[in-house]
Amino acid sequence: MRITITYDNTAMKGFTADWGWSCLVETSDTKILFDTGGNGRILLDNMKALGIKPGSVDDVVISHPDFDHIGGLSAFLNENSTAVVHVPVSFRGIRYPNTVHCYDKPAEIHRGVYLTGELGGREQSMAVETEKGLVLIIGCGHPGLENIMNTVSRFGNIHGVIGGLHGFDDFGILDTAGIICPAHCTKHSEQIKHLYSDRCVDGGVGRVIKI
Repeated sequence: MRITITYDNTAMKGFTADWGWSCLVETSDTKILFDTGGNGRILLDNMKALGIKPGSVDDVVISHPDFDHIGGLSAFLNENSTAVVHVPVSFRGIRYPNTVHCYDKPAEIHRGVYLTGELGGREQSMAVETEKGLVLIIGCGHPGLENIMNTVSRFGNIHGVIGGLHGFDDFGILDTAGIICPAHCTKHSEQIKHLYSDRCVDGGVGRVIKI
């Protein structure tokens, strides 16, 4: 599996940083854009700089409808009318020809790719199966990391946690994770990096994580 960060609060040289989150998740079977950041122009410019063609994406997963996760959705769908869009059940209002699926409970959307469904009346996360275990992709973590991890644990052991963790500070939950990438809105990212320096990967647009 390969994860490329396409939108984040920080960026590597040659890319644009902005408040928001998006990453491209590539498996042997599919390409999934997880969230779309806050600004469509920035998202598409970053994707272009990364050599990612919008039309090559098979699916879009939206974690929750906050502006910093859906702001680039319209611009992206203007470039890709065939990608299947997966949203939490409370999210409405997509006016595009794309097929849209809504989730209120855990589901497998591709072989080895799982969604939690909407948790806490607000947000869903995604987990991808790898040889080392599940890698969890999170938007902001509003329902709580423990809740998210407990929900996806039915599909396997969790190897990695990548994305926004908001105000999460129950750090011991991460003890068994093999790779951690605190990004976007993670309030205590520096503490997490200090505690798990041997397992942490910096985020930022342009970062590529291979598992």
